[in-house]
Amino acid sequence: MPKKLLTFLLAAGLVVSSVPLTATAYEHTPNKNADHAFDNKVIKKIDVNRMYNHIALLSENPREAGTQGEYEAVQYIKDEFESYGYDTEIQPFTFQEWDGGTSTISINSQEFSGDVHTFNGSINTSVEAPLEYVGLGAPEEAGSEVKGKIALIERGTYTFYDKVQNVMENGAVGVIMFNGEGQSGNHFGYTYDGQDIPAVAIKREAGLELVERLKTEEVNATLTVEDAGPIDKTSYNVIATKEPHKKKDNGQIVMIGAHHDSVAGGPGANDDASGVSAVLELAKIMAKTPTDTELRFMTFGAEEKGLVGSYHYASTLSEDEVERTVGHFQMDMVGSRDAGELIMFTPDGQKNLVTDLGAAAGARVAEVVEYGQLGRSDHVPFFQRGIPAALFIHAPLEPWYHSPQDTLDKISKEKLQEVTEIVGAAVYQIARPDTPALENAAVAPGPVHYKFDDRPL
Repeated sequence: MPKKLLTFLLAAGLVVSSVPLTATAYEHTPNKNADHAFDNKVIKKIDVNRMYNHIALLSENPREAGTQGEYEAVQYIKDEFESYGYDTEIQPFTFQEWDGGTSTISINSQEFSGDVHTFNGSINTSVEAPLEYVGLGAPEEAGSEVKGKIALIERGTYTFYDKVQNVMENGAVGVIMFNGEGQSGNHFGYTYDGQDIPAVAIKREAGLELVERLKTEEVNATLTVEDAGPIDKTSYNVIATKEPHKKKDNGQIVMIGAHHDSVAGGPGANDDASGVSAVLELAKIMAKTPTDTELRFMTFGAEEKGLVGSYHYASTLSEDEVERTVGHFQMDMVGSRDAGELIMFTPDGQKNLVTDLGAAAGARVAEVVEYGQLGRSDHVPFFQRGIPAALFIHAPLEPWYHSPQDTLDKISKEKLQEVTEIVGAAVYQIARPDTPALENAAVAPGPVHYKFDDRPL
Protein backbone atom coordinates (compact mmCIF):
# COMPACT_ATOMS: atom_id res chain seq x y z
CA MET A 1 0.00 0.00 0.00
CA PRO A 2 1.43 3.43 -0.93
CA LYS A 3 2.56 5.39 2.12
CA LYS A 4 0.50 8.44 1.19
CA LEU A 5 -2.65 6.35 0.71
CA LEU A 6 -2.10 4.60 4.04
CA THR A 7 -1.72 7.97 5.75
CA PHE A 8 -5.04 9.08 4.26
CA LEU A 9 -6.84 5.92 5.30
CA LEU A 10 -5.48 6.10 8.83
CA ALA A 11 -6.56 9.71 9.08
CA ALA A 12 -10.03 9.00 7.72
CA GLY A 13 -10.54 6.15 10.15
CA LEU A 14 -10.91 3.59 7.39
CA VAL A 15 -8.00 1.44 8.51
CA VAL A 16 -6.08 0.79 11.70
CA SER A 17 -2.39 0.20 11.02
CA SER A 18 -2.47 -1.72 7.73
CA VAL A 19 -5.56 -3.80 8.58
CA PRO A 20 -8.84 -2.55 7.02
CA LEU A 21 -11.67 -1.88 9.43
CA THR A 22 -14.93 -3.71 8.94
CA ALA A 23 -17.76 -1.22 8.83
CA THR A 24 -19.82 -3.38 11.18
CA ALA A 25 -17.26 -2.84 13.93
CA TYR A 26 -16.83 0.93 13.58
CA GLU A 27 -19.99 2.93 13.16
CA HIS A 28 -19.80 6.67 12.60
CA THR A 29 -22.52 9.04 13.73
CA PRO A 30 -22.11 12.03 11.45
CA ASN A 31 -21.97 15.56 12.78
CA LYS A 32 -24.59 16.82 10.37
CA ASN A 33 -23.70 20.49 10.47
CA ALA A 34 -19.97 19.93 10.09
CA ASP A 35 -20.36 17.15 7.56
CA HIS A 36 -22.72 19.17 5.37
CA ALA A 37 -20.28 22.08 5.42
CA PHE A 38 -17.69 19.62 4.15
CA ASP A 39 -19.94 18.23 1.39
CA ASN A 40 -21.60 21.46 0.32
CA LYS A 41 -18.47 22.63 -1.45
CA VAL A 42 -19.47 20.10 -4.09
CA ILE A 43 -23.10 19.13 -3.81
CA LYS A 44 -24.57 22.65 -3.57
CA LYS A 45 -23.15 23.33 -7.01
CA ILE A 46 -24.88 20.35 -8.69
CA ASP A 47 -27.40 21.53 -11.28
CA VAL A 48 -29.76 18.66 -12.08
CA ASN A 49 -31.44 20.60 -14.88
CA ARG A 50 -28.07 20.90 -16.61
CA MET A 51 -27.65 17.13 -16.24
CA TYR A 52 -31.16 16.54 -17.59
CA ASN A 53 -30.30 18.63 -20.65
CA HIS A 54 -27.21 16.48 -21.28
CA ILE A 55 -29.41 13.39 -21.22
CA ALA A 56 -31.92 15.02 -23.57
CA LEU A 57 -29.21 15.79 -26.13
CA LEU A 58 -27.43 12.44 -25.85
CA SER A 59 -30.65 10.40 -26.12
CA GLU A 60 -31.97 12.06 -29.26
CA ASN A 61 -30.48 9.17 -31.26
CA PRO A 62 -29.04 5.72 -30.50
CA ARG A 63 -25.31 5.67 -29.72
CA GLU A 64 -24.38 2.10 -30.60
CA ALA A 65 -20.61 1.62 -30.56
CA GLY A 66 -18.98 2.05 -33.95
CA THR A 67 -21.79 4.17 -35.39
CA GLN A 68 -22.10 7.83 -36.31
CA GLY A 69 -24.40 8.26 -33.33
CA GLU A 70 -21.64 7.23 -30.95
CA TYR A 71 -19.09 9.44 -32.71
CA GLU A 72 -21.35 12.49 -32.36
CA ALA A 73 -21.84 11.74 -28.66
CA VAL A 74 -18.06 11.46 -28.21
CA GLN A 75 -17.54 14.86 -29.80
CA TYR A 76 -20.22 16.38 -27.58
CA ILE A 77 -18.62 14.95 -24.43
CA LYS A 78 -15.16 16.11 -25.52
CA ASP A 79 -16.43 19.62 -26.20
CA GLU A 80 -18.07 19.75 -22.77
CA PHE A 81 -14.92 18.62 -20.97
CA GLU A 82 -12.83 21.15 -22.87
CA SER A 83 -15.29 23.94 -22.10
CA TYR A 84 -14.60 23.26 -18.42
CA GLY A 85 -10.88 23.73 -19.06
CA TYR A 86 -9.71 20.11 -19.11
CA ASP A 87 -7.01 18.53 -21.20
CA THR A 88 -9.12 15.93 -22.99
CA GLU A 89 -8.10 12.83 -24.93
CA ILE A 90 -10.18 10.81 -27.36
CA GLN A 91 -8.81 7.27 -27.24
CA PRO A 92 -9.85 5.17 -30.27
CA PHE A 93 -9.83 1.39 -30.16
CA THR A 94 -10.90 -1.43 -32.44
CA PHE A 95 -13.49 -4.04 -31.61
CA GLN A 96 -15.01 -6.84 -33.62
CA GLU A 97 -18.70 -7.03 -34.36
CA TRP A 98 -20.74 -9.59 -36.19
CA ASP A 99 -21.98 -8.61 -39.64
CA GLY A 100 -24.90 -10.76 -40.71
CA GLY A 101 -24.19 -10.30 -44.41
CA THR A 102 -27.20 -11.22 -46.50
CA SER A 103 -29.69 -13.90 -45.52
CA THR A 104 -32.66 -14.93 -47.66
CA ILE A 105 -35.46 -17.49 -47.56
CA SER A 106 -37.67 -18.84 -50.32
CA ILE A 107 -40.83 -20.84 -49.59
CA ASN A 108 -42.03 -23.33 -52.21
CA SER A 109 -39.85 -21.52 -54.75
CA GLN A 110 -41.32 -18.10 -53.94
CA GLU A 111 -39.19 -15.43 -52.31
CA PHE A 112 -40.04 -14.83 -48.65
CA SER A 113 -41.38 -11.29 -48.31
CA GLY A 114 -40.52 -10.76 -44.64
CA ASP A 115 -37.36 -9.42 -43.03
CA VAL A 116 -34.64 -12.02 -42.36
CA HIS A 117 -31.92 -11.55 -39.72
CA THR A 118 -28.81 -13.74 -39.56
CA PHE A 119 -27.93 -15.29 -36.20
CA ASN A 120 -24.60 -14.12 -34.81
CA GLY A 121 -22.13 -16.89 -35.55
CA SER A 122 -24.12 -18.48 -38.38
CA ILE A 123 -22.12 -20.20 -41.09
CA ASN A 124 -22.34 -19.09 -44.72
CA THR A 125 -24.09 -21.70 -46.83
CA SER A 126 -27.29 -22.45 -48.72
CA VAL A 127 -29.60 -25.40 -47.97
CA GLU A 128 -32.82 -26.58 -49.56
CA ALA A 129 -35.07 -28.90 -47.57
CA PRO A 130 -38.60 -29.45 -46.22
CA LEU A 131 -39.63 -27.23 -43.31
CA GLU A 132 -40.48 -28.91 -39.99
CA TYR A 133 -42.09 -27.09 -37.03
CA VAL A 134 -40.62 -28.25 -33.71
CA GLY A 135 -42.31 -25.88 -31.25
CA LEU A 136 -39.84 -24.50 -28.72
CA GLY A 137 -37.13 -26.92 -29.83
CA ALA A 138 -37.19 -28.98 -26.63
CA PRO A 139 -35.50 -32.42 -26.81
CA GLU A 140 -38.87 -34.18 -26.94
CA GLU A 141 -40.08 -31.88 -29.75
CA ALA A 142 -36.94 -32.03 -31.91
CA GLY A 143 -36.90 -35.75 -32.66
CA SER A 144 -35.89 -37.86 -35.65
CA GLU A 145 -38.57 -36.28 -37.84
CA VAL A 146 -36.34 -33.21 -38.21
CA LYS A 147 -33.56 -35.16 -39.95
CA GLY A 148 -32.65 -33.61 -43.29
CA LYS A 149 -35.06 -30.72 -42.74
CA ILE A 150 -34.97 -27.03 -41.85
CA ALA A 151 -36.30 -26.61 -38.31
CA LEU A 152 -38.88 -23.90 -37.66
CA ILE A 153 -38.60 -22.98 -33.95
CA GLU A 154 -40.41 -20.59 -31.63
CA ARG A 155 -38.19 -18.51 -29.35
CA GLY A 156 -38.51 -18.87 -25.58
CA THR A 157 -37.94 -21.15 -22.54
CA TYR A 158 -34.67 -22.63 -23.81
CA THR A 159 -31.41 -20.95 -24.82
CA PHE A 160 -30.46 -20.40 -28.44
CA TYR A 161 -27.64 -22.86 -27.94
CA ASP A 162 -29.95 -25.60 -26.69
CA LYS A 163 -32.55 -25.09 -29.39
CA VAL A 164 -30.01 -25.22 -32.22
CA GLN A 165 -28.14 -28.12 -30.62
CA ASN A 166 -31.29 -30.19 -30.14
CA VAL A 167 -32.34 -30.00 -33.78
CA MET A 168 -28.80 -30.28 -35.14
CA GLU A 169 -28.12 -33.47 -33.18
CA ASN A 170 -31.22 -34.96 -34.78
CA GLY A 171 -30.03 -34.12 -38.27
CA ALA A 172 -31.56 -30.73 -39.07
CA VAL A 173 -29.78 -28.83 -41.83
CA GLY A 174 -30.91 -25.31 -40.94
CA VAL A 175 -32.86 -23.18 -38.45
CA ILE A 176 -35.55 -20.52 -38.91
CA MET A 177 -36.68 -19.03 -35.59
CA PHE A 178 -39.47 -16.59 -34.74
CA ASN A 179 -40.21 -14.61 -31.59
CA GLY A 180 -42.36 -15.87 -28.74
CA GLU A 181 -45.59 -14.34 -27.52
CA GLY A 182 -45.19 -10.72 -26.49
CA GLN A 183 -41.86 -10.33 -28.27
CA SER A 184 -41.38 -8.14 -31.33
CA GLY A 185 -38.84 -7.77 -34.10
CA ASN A 186 -36.35 -10.31 -35.35
CA HIS A 187 -32.91 -9.04 -34.30
CA PHE A 188 -31.91 -11.92 -32.08
CA GLY A 189 -30.10 -15.24 -32.11
CA TYR A 190 -26.67 -16.83 -31.67
CA THR A 191 -25.03 -20.01 -32.84
CA TYR A 192 -21.93 -21.35 -31.14
CA ASP A 193 -18.74 -23.24 -32.02
CA GLY A 194 -19.58 -26.53 -33.66
CA GLN A 195 -23.12 -25.52 -34.62
CA ASP A 196 -22.38 -25.57 -38.32
CA ILE A 197 -25.83 -25.09 -39.81
CA PRO A 198 -27.28 -21.79 -41.10
CA ALA A 199 -29.62 -20.04 -38.68
CA VAL A 200 -31.82 -16.99 -39.16
CA ALA A 201 -34.63 -15.11 -37.39
CA ILE A 202 -37.95 -13.86 -38.74
CA LYS A 203 -40.78 -11.93 -37.08
CA ARG A 204 -43.41 -13.68 -34.99
CA GLU A 205 -46.27 -13.01 -37.39
CA ALA A 206 -44.35 -14.52 -40.32
CA GLY A 207 -43.41 -17.55 -38.23
CA LEU A 208 -47.02 -18.20 -37.21
CA GLU A 209 -48.09 -18.00 -40.85
CA LEU A 210 -45.59 -20.75 -41.69
CA VAL A 211 -46.87 -22.84 -38.78
CA GLU A 212 -50.40 -22.58 -40.19
CA ARG A 213 -49.26 -23.49 -43.71
CA LEU A 214 -47.55 -26.60 -42.41
CA LYS A 215 -50.89 -27.82 -41.05
CA THR A 216 -52.33 -28.09 -44.56
CA GLU A 217 -49.44 -28.50 -46.97
CA GLU A 218 -45.84 -29.57 -47.34
CA VAL A 219 -43.54 -26.60 -47.30
CA ASN A 220 -40.10 -26.64 -48.90
CA ALA A 221 -37.66 -23.90 -48.04
CA THR A 222 -34.35 -22.63 -49.32
CA LEU A 223 -32.26 -20.90 -46.67
CA THR A 224 -29.18 -18.95 -47.72
CA VAL A 225 -26.64 -17.03 -45.62
CA GLU A 226 -23.90 -15.11 -47.47
CA ASP A 227 -21.03 -12.83 -46.40
CA ALA A 228 -21.70 -13.18 -42.66
CA GLY A 229 -18.73 -12.82 -40.32
CA PRO A 230 -16.85 -10.56 -37.91
CA ILE A 231 -15.78 -7.10 -39.02
CA ASP A 232 -13.55 -4.49 -37.35
CA LYS A 233 -15.17 -1.32 -36.04
CA THR A 234 -13.84 1.68 -34.14
CA SER A 235 -15.15 3.00 -30.85
CA TYR A 236 -13.76 5.62 -28.47
CA ASN A 237 -13.05 6.45 -24.85
CA VAL A 238 -13.04 10.09 -23.71
CA ILE A 239 -10.70 11.02 -20.85
CA ALA A 240 -10.49 14.42 -19.14
CA THR A 241 -7.75 14.95 -16.56
CA LYS A 242 -7.67 17.43 -13.67
CA GLU A 243 -4.21 17.95 -12.27
CA PRO A 244 -3.89 18.40 -8.50
CA HIS A 245 -2.75 21.63 -6.87
CA LYS A 246 0.99 21.83 -7.54
CA LYS A 247 1.91 22.46 -3.91
CA LYS A 248 -0.41 19.79 -2.49
CA ASP A 249 0.00 16.90 -4.95
CA ASN A 250 -0.05 13.64 -2.97
CA GLY A 251 0.45 11.40 -6.02
CA GLN A 252 -2.99 9.78 -5.83
CA ILE A 253 -5.40 9.26 -8.75
CA VAL A 254 -9.18 8.89 -8.52
CA MET A 255 -11.28 7.91 -11.55
CA ILE A 256 -14.95 8.66 -12.21
CA GLY A 257 -16.56 6.90 -15.16
CA ALA A 258 -19.67 6.03 -17.18
CA HIS A 259 -20.25 4.51 -20.62
CA HIS A 260 -21.58 6.62 -23.47
CA ASP A 261 -22.67 3.90 -25.92
CA SER A 262 -26.21 2.52 -26.09
CA VAL A 263 -27.68 -0.68 -27.47
CA ALA A 264 -28.69 -0.80 -31.13
CA GLY A 265 -31.95 1.05 -31.68
CA GLY A 266 -32.09 2.27 -28.10
CA PRO A 267 -31.92 5.97 -27.15
CA GLY A 268 -30.22 4.98 -23.89
CA ALA A 269 -31.49 7.86 -21.75
CA ASN A 270 -30.89 5.95 -18.54
CA ASP A 271 -28.38 3.45 -20.00
CA ASP A 272 -26.13 5.32 -19.80
CA ALA A 273 -26.67 8.95 -20.75
CA SER A 274 -27.64 9.37 -17.09
CA GLY A 275 -24.20 8.23 -15.94
CA VAL A 276 -22.50 10.43 -18.52
CA SER A 277 -24.47 13.44 -17.30
CA ALA A 278 -23.25 12.79 -13.74
CA VAL A 279 -19.64 12.50 -14.90
CA LEU A 280 -19.95 15.76 -16.84
CA GLU A 281 -21.57 17.53 -13.90
CA LEU A 282 -18.91 16.44 -11.42
CA ALA A 283 -16.20 17.38 -13.90
CA LYS A 284 -17.66 20.86 -14.24
CA ILE A 285 -17.88 21.32 -10.47
CA MET A 286 -14.44 19.94 -9.74
CA ALA A 287 -12.75 21.94 -12.51
CA LYS A 288 -12.20 24.93 -10.20
CA THR A 289 -12.28 23.06 -6.90
CA PRO A 290 -8.79 22.65 -5.41
CA THR A 291 -7.71 19.04 -4.89
CA ASP A 292 -4.54 17.28 -3.83
CA THR A 293 -5.44 14.31 -6.04
CA GLU A 294 -5.41 13.83 -9.80
CA LEU A 295 -8.97 13.29 -11.04
CA ARG A 296 -9.74 11.48 -14.26
CA PHE A 297 -13.25 11.83 -15.66
CA MET A 298 -13.95 9.33 -18.41
CA THR A 299 -16.67 7.88 -20.60
CA PHE A 300 -16.20 4.52 -22.25
CA GLY A 301 -17.28 3.16 -25.62
CA ALA A 302 -18.44 -0.37 -26.47
CA GLU A 303 -19.58 -1.24 -22.95
CA GLU A 304 -22.58 -2.93 -24.52
CA LYS A 305 -20.22 -5.04 -26.67
CA GLY A 306 -18.53 -6.60 -23.64
CA LEU A 307 -16.85 -3.76 -21.68
CA VAL A 308 -14.42 -3.36 -24.57
CA GLY A 309 -13.62 0.32 -24.00
CA SER A 310 -12.95 0.06 -20.27
CA TYR A 311 -10.85 -3.07 -20.77
CA HIS A 312 -8.84 -1.19 -23.40
CA TYR A 313 -8.31 1.83 -21.17
CA ALA A 314 -7.40 -0.27 -18.12
CA SER A 315 -4.87 -2.18 -20.21
CA THR A 316 -3.08 1.09 -21.08
CA LEU A 317 -2.46 2.02 -17.44
CA SER A 318 1.14 1.66 -16.33
CA GLU A 319 1.98 -0.19 -13.13
CA ASP A 320 2.80 3.17 -11.57
CA GLU A 321 -0.64 4.53 -12.48
CA VAL A 322 -2.31 1.42 -11.09
CA GLU A 323 -0.34 1.73 -7.85
CA ARG A 324 -1.36 5.39 -7.48
CA THR A 325 -5.04 4.90 -8.34
CA VAL A 326 -6.92 4.64 -5.07
CA GLY A 327 -10.42 4.25 -6.45
CA HIS A 328 -12.65 3.97 -9.52
CA PHE A 329 -16.27 5.17 -9.23
CA GLN A 330 -18.47 3.84 -12.06
CA MET A 331 -21.98 5.20 -12.64
CA ASP A 332 -24.33 3.20 -14.84
CA MET A 333 -28.09 3.76 -15.13
CA VAL A 334 -28.41 6.22 -12.26
CA GLY A 335 -31.58 8.08 -13.27
CA SER A 336 -34.50 5.76 -13.93
CA ARG A 337 -37.71 6.62 -12.10
CA ASP A 338 -38.85 2.99 -12.37
CA ALA A 339 -35.74 1.15 -11.16
CA GLY A 340 -35.13 0.12 -7.55
CA GLU A 341 -32.93 1.71 -4.91
CA LEU A 342 -29.28 2.71 -5.24
CA ILE A 343 -26.71 0.00 -4.53
CA MET A 344 -22.93 -0.28 -4.88
CA PHE A 345 -21.79 -3.46 -6.63
CA THR A 346 -18.27 -4.89 -6.49
CA PRO A 347 -17.15 -7.81 -8.66
CA ASP A 348 -16.13 -9.95 -5.66
CA GLY A 349 -18.87 -8.88 -3.26
CA GLN A 350 -16.34 -7.40 -0.84
CA LYS A 351 -16.16 -3.89 0.59
CA ASN A 352 -13.36 -1.63 -0.55
CA LEU A 353 -12.32 2.01 -0.24
CA VAL A 354 -14.86 3.11 -2.88
CA THR A 355 -17.79 1.46 -1.11
CA ASP A 356 -16.57 2.75 2.27
CA LEU A 357 -16.49 6.29 0.92
CA GLY A 358 -19.80 5.83 -0.89
CA ALA A 359 -21.59 4.51 2.19
CA ALA A 360 -20.21 7.32 4.36
CA ALA A 361 -21.19 9.95 1.79
CA GLY A 362 -24.67 8.45 1.54
CA ALA A 363 -25.09 8.69 5.31
CA ARG A 364 -24.18 12.37 5.16
CA VAL A 365 -26.20 13.54 2.17
CA ALA A 366 -29.08 11.03 1.82
CA GLU A 367 -29.00 7.60 3.46
CA VAL A 368 -26.53 4.76 3.83
CA VAL A 369 -26.04 2.86 0.56
CA GLU A 370 -25.75 -0.92 0.79
CA TYR A 371 -23.43 -3.03 -1.36
CA GLY A 372 -23.69 -6.27 -3.33
CA GLN A 373 -21.89 -8.42 -5.87
CA LEU A 374 -22.08 -7.95 -9.64
CA GLY A 375 -19.78 -7.64 -12.61
CA ARG A 376 -21.29 -6.70 -15.99
CA SER A 377 -20.13 -3.08 -16.08
CA ASP A 378 -17.03 -0.98 -16.50
CA HIS A 379 -15.82 -1.29 -12.90
CA VAL A 380 -14.66 -4.85 -13.66
CA PRO A 381 -11.46 -4.14 -15.67
CA PHE A 382 -10.19 -1.81 -12.94
CA PHE A 383 -10.93 -4.33 -10.21
CA GLN A 384 -9.04 -6.94 -12.22
CA ARG A 385 -6.00 -4.67 -12.23
CA GLY A 386 -6.12 -4.38 -8.46
CA ILE A 387 -7.82 -0.98 -8.22
CA PRO A 388 -10.64 -0.56 -5.66
CA ALA A 389 -13.75 -0.12 -7.83
CA ALA A 390 -17.51 -0.13 -7.46
CA LEU A 391 -20.57 0.30 -9.64
CA PHE A 392 -23.25 2.78 -8.54
CA ILE A 393 -26.59 1.70 -10.00
CA HIS A 394 -30.28 1.35 -9.15
CA ALA A 395 -31.57 -2.20 -8.88
CA PRO A 396 -33.69 -4.04 -9.80
CA LEU A 397 -33.63 -2.50 -13.26
CA GLU A 398 -36.56 -0.82 -14.94
CA PRO A 399 -38.84 -2.80 -17.33
CA TRP A 400 -37.57 -0.95 -20.43
CA TYR A 401 -33.91 -1.72 -19.89
CA HIS A 402 -32.19 -2.21 -23.28
CA SER A 403 -35.30 -1.21 -25.22
CA PRO A 404 -36.46 1.67 -27.44
CA GLN A 405 -38.55 2.83 -24.46
CA ASP A 406 -35.43 3.92 -22.49
CA THR A 407 -36.34 7.56 -23.10
CA LEU A 408 -35.98 10.94 -21.42
CA ASP A 409 -39.47 10.91 -19.91
CA LYS A 410 -38.46 7.94 -17.70
CA ILE A 411 -35.68 9.91 -15.98
CA SER A 412 -36.09 10.92 -12.33
CA LYS A 413 -34.31 14.16 -11.50
CA GLU A 414 -34.44 13.24 -7.81
CA LYS A 415 -32.54 9.98 -8.34
CA LEU A 416 -30.09 11.67 -10.67
CA GLN A 417 -29.40 14.38 -8.10
CA GLU A 418 -29.00 11.93 -5.22
CA VAL A 419 -26.45 9.68 -6.93
CA THR A 420 -24.41 12.63 -8.16
CA GLU A 421 -24.38 14.10 -4.65
CA ILE A 422 -23.25 10.82 -3.10
CA VAL A 423 -20.49 10.14 -5.62
CA GLY A 424 -19.42 13.78 -5.60
CA ALA A 425 -19.19 13.86 -1.80
CA ALA A 426 -17.30 10.56 -1.75
CA VAL A 427 -14.79 11.70 -4.37
CA TYR A 428 -14.27 15.04 -2.66
CA GLN A 429 -13.64 13.37 0.68
CA ILE A 430 -10.56 11.68 -0.75
CA ALA A 431 -9.51 14.46 -3.14
CA ARG A 432 -9.88 17.56 -0.98
CA PRO A 433 -6.66 19.48 -0.33
CA ASP A 434 -6.34 18.62 3.36
CA THR A 435 -5.90 14.90 2.68
CA PRO A 436 -3.98 12.86 3.59
CA ALA A 437 -3.75 14.93 6.80
CA LEU A 438 -7.45 14.65 7.68
CA GLU A 439 -6.64 14.48 11.38
CA ASN A 440 -5.90 18.22 11.16
CA ALA A 441 -9.16 19.04 9.40
CA ALA A 442 -12.23 20.48 11.06
CA VAL A 443 -14.27 17.67 9.55
CA ALA A 444 -13.06 14.11 9.29
CA PRO A 445 -15.95 11.82 8.35
CA GLY A 446 -15.49 8.25 9.52
CA PRO A 447 -16.84 4.91 8.35
CA VAL A 448 -20.48 3.92 8.70
CA HIS A 449 -22.30 0.63 9.12
CA TYR A 450 -23.47 -0.73 5.77
CA LYS A 451 -24.61 -4.22 4.89
CA PHE A 452 -24.37 -6.71 2.06
CA ASP A 453 -27.56 -6.80 -0.03
CA ASP A 454 -28.06 -9.91 -2.16
CA ARG A 455 -30.16 -7.92 -4.59
CA PRO A 456 -30.61 -8.98 -8.23
CA LEU A 457 -29.92 -6.56 -11.04
